[in-house]
Amino acid sequence: MFVCLAGVAHAQKNYTISGTVKDAATGETLIGATIRLKELPHSGATTNSYGFFSLTAPGGNYNLVISYVGYAMVTQPVKLSQDAQLDVLLINDNTLQEVSVNGKANKTENIDNPQMGVNRLDLSQINNVPVIFGEKDVIKTIQLLPGVKSTGDGNTGFYVRGGNSDQNLVLLDEAVVYNASHLFGFFSTFNSDAIKDVSLYKGGMPAQYGGRESSVLDIKMLDGNDKNFNIQGGIGLIASRLKVEGPVVADKSSFMISARRTYADVFLKLSPDSNTRGASLYFYDLNAKFHYRFDDKNTLYLSGYFGKDVLGLKDNFGTNWGNQTATIRFTHIFNNKLFLNSSLIYSNYNFLIESFTSNSDFKVRSHIRDYSLKEDFQYFASDKNTLCFGINGTYHSIAPGDITSSSASEVNPQTIQERYGIEAAAYISDDWKLTDKLDLLYGIRYSLFSLLGPGKFSTYSATDVLQFYQIYADRGIVKTYANPEPRFSLSYKLNEQTSVKASYNRNTQNIHLISNSTSGSPSDLYVMSSNNIKPGVSDQVALGYFKNLSNNQYEFSSEIYYKSMQNQIDYKNGAQLIANQDVESQLIYGRGRAYGLELFFKKHYGRLNGWIGYTLSKTENKFDGVNDGHYFAATHDRTHDISLVGIYKLSNRWTLSGTFVYGTGNAVTYPHGKYHIGGLTTFYYADRNSDRMPAYHRLDLGATFEGKAHKRFHSSWTFGLYNAYDHKNPYTITFQDDPKNPTRTQAVMTSLFGRIPSVTYNFTY
Repeated sequence: MFVCLAGVAHAQKNYTISGTVKDAATGETLIGATIRLKELPHSGATTNSYGFFSLTAPGGNYNLVISYVGYAMVTQPVKLSQDAQLDVLLINDNTLQEVSVNGKANKTENIDNPQMGVNRLDLSQINNVPVIFGEKDVIKTIQLLPGVKSTGDGNTGFYVRGGNSDQNLVLLDEAVVYNASHLFGFFSTFNSDAIKDVSLYKGGMPAQYGGRESSVLDIKMLDGNDKNFNIQGGIGLIASRLKVEGPVVADKSSFMISARRTYADVFLKLSPDSNTRGASLYFYDLNAKFHYRFDDKNTLYLSGYFGKDVLGLKDNFGTNWGNQTATIRFTHIFNNKLFLNSSLIYSNYNFLIESFTSNSDFKVRSHIRDYSLKEDFQYFASDKNTLCFGINGTYHSIAPGDITSSSASEVNPQTIQERYGIEAAAYISDDWKLTDKLDLLYGIRYSLFSLLGPGKFSTYSATDVLQFYQIYADRGIVKTYANPEPRFSLSYKLNEQTSVKASYNRNTQNIHLISNSTSGSPSDLYVMSSNNIKPGVSDQVALGYFKNLSNNQYEFSSEIYYKSMQNQIDYKNGAQLIANQDVESQLIYGRGRAYGLELFFKKHYGRLNGWIGYTLSKTENKFDGVNDGHYFAATHDRTHDISLVGIYKLSNRWTLSGTFVYGTGNAVTYPHGKYHIGGLTTFYYADRNSDRMPAYHRLDLGATFEGKAHKRFHSSWTFGLYNAYDHKNPYTITFQDDPKNPTRTQAVMTSLFGRIPSVTYNFTY
């Protein structure tokens, strides 16, 4: 066999052409650009996260076609008589008179790509979607996709195919962001001015991702313009932003700095109310990046994010929380087939709660810190096989809470033992083009987690009774879990415009968020897998049908999925928590299941475009001791979710947009009776989550007016109207005795937002 193969290989000598694809004006590498040989219809490659591509074909004369959405296509004659390197510069086609909401360079990627449940968002797409206060928001936009749910106003958490909000891996230049929200969820931490690429994986993660059960939101920052200096910014009613970028050494290195800050605190100082005059209410973001290209094979990237929220009332209380991340990446091209990305990553999420009240002043500090090392390889073995493999490791440190107080305070100081853990993984996957119609993406990830000392570690029985405890020395191994995570996706093309896909994915999770609120709080508690807490495990199977219409102008997809979830965590009924002490004694463990249908119809090009998304789904949990051990609806379970997004290019200067969302109300627990004892009313609650909030629906409108074109300066105005018909959506519902008739019960609904207008002035120089 080897002799025969060697003979064939000699008779049909193959050569490889490789290189990078960049924006001609800025030098930014273009992710997902398509490269193909015109004479070989089924040949093709796409650029990776660093703009690198590799394409292998038999020797001969060809026309190499390079394309990327929004850029003029380039056709380059090539002669493959030996391996070659070709770097390509694409020109942004500013003459296009229509809007594109397509985030793909390849118009048929949704048909060709075996990966299921993946969405890539183009930044122009995000910037045209109207959102609250006019602040363009990545997370608010992905919540408009089928299979992705929000829990309403005041919340940037999102729920993917039945998973909890902490089961989403959120990455910013490979660093984990643990709390991706500002001002308790009104804004996300991601400033769109600093972002180059957004990818959401909801139907199954590629093998290089791990540590979460449900999805991956992978966000990459801009590298910076290595051609010219550029200033971009915006001034809005509630926040302003500014970005500066430019070359350090032309065509070799660049920097990018982007900052954003709200100024609600400025208006509070002008308030006639003396109580609010000393209040603090603001957040800020700072994104920074630097890259240096040593030569054609070696590039260094340094990036960081720093964000903080400050909320408080003078001489009363204060709450601060924030994220800091730093990433050092080094990419090396060994040859035209092998690519390496090495990364050192730091992530820190911390919060501080302060009380300044006399006799009860105190401070509560907590944090979660990660130190990570990653080695990721891509090997372009042939025109049929692309291998990805690598290793990574993370050192976790979690401080659940440290309470300090003055000597005169009535609050007793407490320190909860800090926990440490090491998480490691190795993976390999192969994208194998079996035939022109059949494509298989398969691989496995092997994850390992160890909980480390020092400290006292307790083991509880199923009834929360302390069985025993053990003292471990510094770095002593308390508990180790190992889990294989197989993953595969299969795509079969019925024709050039139609394909069917199937997938299976297993994911595990060892960092867990314990919360009793759907809206999220900066003080929500993170815990590691331990003697009592086992790794969360999810198994998901999915089947999909994908169809393009009218020369790829329209896209339709239908996916069904079933996900089973093991070792899910919740608080037991009547949990008693004192300063997060012995929290594991207050937890219950169970399982979950989620299944549903997702429909998606999208128009990519033209003056009028957008999409319609619909999700029909069910998410249920099962815990011993809750609802008699029967399955019950998860808090974020929504039977129906509908989103409509429309963008219309009215003229060269006016673009109109609108979104409409509708969702079944969240599952909640209402009182089903009450009794009076000693003049006090006590409510009797029925089964957990056996009731529903009212349905959520909202219409948002937006318009962008482009200023007159100048050689170096460009400006625009963005107008928005959030909740255009002023519908009062429920945020919370509480119950009380009816003041007019105490025998009756009154439900009191709180809504956060009515109709909110916004205007933002944007500029680029």
